[in-house]
Amino acid sequence: MHDADALRDFLQTRASHVAQMTLYGYLRTRAGTRFPELFDNDAFATSMNIAKWHVWLACLADLTVHAGSLLRRANAPAERVGPLMQRLVGEILESTGIPADAGPEYSAHAQRVRARLALCHWPPLTNEEAAFVESPTALVYWAPVVDDLKALDEDIVRNSIRYRWHEVRRDLSRNLDPAAVMGSAD
Repeated sequence: MHDADALRDFLQTRASHVAQMTLYGYLRTRAGTRFPELFDNDAFATSMNIAKWHVWLACLADLTVHAGSLLRRANAPAERVGPLMQRLVGEILESTGIPADAGPEYSAHAQRVRARLALCHWPPLTNEEAAFVESPTALVYWAPVVDDLKALDEDIVRNSIRYRWHEVRRDLSRNLDPAAVMGSAD
């Protein structure tokens, strides 16, 4: 990524990818061969769409904090990284709007994402997983699965999203040009 626009697109697309792959993977595993039939159930489809948007918001927040941390590790100053990350996520959220199928809590969750970024001190994290705190919780919380089953599945579900982030982190580290991104942010 050689500019802020490319970083914004990466954040948006990879957050979507991780959210959908982990949510649908969990649901497919839990439902087994009956998974396609679930889409015929309007209540389930509604719940799945709401979950998809909330898991996406959590993924977007986690990945943005991680990306900002990578910029900081390349010595970009926190007073420039924070506004850039906030701007990129703001652009993503504005272009997405409020999806009709996202449920009534979407706007408040989007505001919490903005607040997390506004309050972030943008440390140059050395632990590759340190930023990924909201997406595992969101996947467990929002997945339209019976709570008793979620309790049994929690560790596996959390690990499924943690593992899904490995490739995304590798791609970002390999392709991010911090100097170019920060230079394009002016």
